[in-house]
Amino acid sequence: MSEVSGTRETMASSVYAQLREELLHGRLPPDSKLRVEWVVEKYGAGASPVREALNRLASEGLLDRRDQRGFFVTPITIEELEELTRTRCWLEERAFRESMLNHSTEWEEAIVLSLHRLSRLPRRLQETGAYNPDWESRHRAFHRSLLSACRSRPLMAFCDQLADHAFRYRQVARAGMGAPRDELAEHNEIASKAIKGDVDGAVEALMHHYRLTSELCIAGLKA
Repeated sequence: MSEVSGTRETMASSVYAQLREELLHGRLPPDSKLRVEWVVEKYGAGASPVREALNRLASEGLLDRRDQRGFFVTPITIEELEELTRTRCWLEERAFRESMLNHSTEWEEAIVLSLHRLSRLPRRLQETGAYNPDWESRHRAFHRSLLSACRSRPLMAFCDQLADHAFRYRQVARAGMGAPRDELAEHNEIASKAIKGDVDGAVEALMHHYRLTSELCIAGLKA
């Protein structure tokens, strides 16, 4: 690989990572056009690595590539969220069952540890009432621990991608998500049933958790 080629790939990866973060956190208006020139100026990169980054994000469904019109931020719709939730439940049920089938002491310990770390943080920051980014990170780690004994890499990759899209919807809808909810109790129930080997009970608890989140997001989008 030439030095120029390596630099371009590094720059493309940098633009991809930064822009992906913006998209997942809902900082760019859904369905808005993302002009190559704007991205070039914002991130100080050349047009070629920018296009590489945009194409990669489009392949993940975070951007919508429209013929002759360029790139647009993927729209946010209730119908899309409902489809996303159904698909996520289908795939994660399979991955979760596989993970519990392959359970081990290390897997159980990972769940207990990630749940403990999550329980130590408030979801909102006391000073401002804003959502706590560290809580979000630990929340994702807990859910990953549940599936961590699944031995299918492609399935895990799909689950991760759908989790990212679900995260994006939560960020966009959070302003209207004011309904009371005991998430710690939900997480405790999922973990407890998984560790006890109650496969059907653990799966149902996880599916309920996702469906409730989806319902609250829909309410937030309508608000």
